[in-house]
Amino acid sequence: MIRVLLVDDQELIRAGLRGILRTRFGFEVVGELGDGSEVVRAVQELAPSVVVMDVRMPGTDGIVATRMLSALDDPPPVLVLTTFEDDEVLAAALRAGAAGFLLKGVPAEDLQRAVRAVAEGGAWLDPAVTATVLATYRDGAPPSSSRELDVLTSREREVLALVGAGLSNGEIAERLTLSAGTVKTHVGHLFAKLQLRDRAAAVVLAFDSGLLRPGDRP
Repeated sequence: MIRVLLVDDQELIRAGLRGILRTRFGFEVVGELGDGSEVVRAVQELAPSVVVMDVRMPGTDGIVATRMLSALDDPPPVLVLTTFEDDEVLAAALRAGAAGFLLKGVPAEDLQRAVRAVAEGGAWLDPAVTATVLATYRDGAPPSSSRELDVLTSREREVLALVGAGLSNGEIAERLTLSAGTVKTHVGHLFAKLQLRDRAAAVVLAFDSGLLRPGDRP
């Protein structure tokens, strides 16, 4: 069961999210907040698997709240959920440590997939915000000469493409009929070879290298 903490100032939105993230779909909404001021306390008390976070809220907004969570020793991943396609807001959320970005109004199945992906250690990019997220990561990317894919084995390329598509290690293992331990080893090797700092950076490289195109999903 994936434990979810909802942080959104609109009760109607939270009610809709509760309806989508129901127990019969493998989710448990363990708590709700109307702004980000109490998010650290709630995370420490409720131990959610993932935090679904609105960006624009009165009081402590989603950017500040995500930054507060990132300062914890073992924070849950944050999925940013917003109605705004604002480049500066999205870039700020990324820098604050968000693991996924999704626009409100997406189909229920996409929200469920996104929550599962980030809860299991993956990254998720809504196609509508992919360009912004890629541009933000490119600003701090290492030189391209250190990121050429010819250093990877064919299997590592497959794994990189699936990481870029937002799959967790477990999902990659199932897709490629490998053990979870073998996938973890492949991920570690490709991260070391390509000097990647996290899975979001792997998403960027998967797109930049042509392994994926904006909007691709496995």
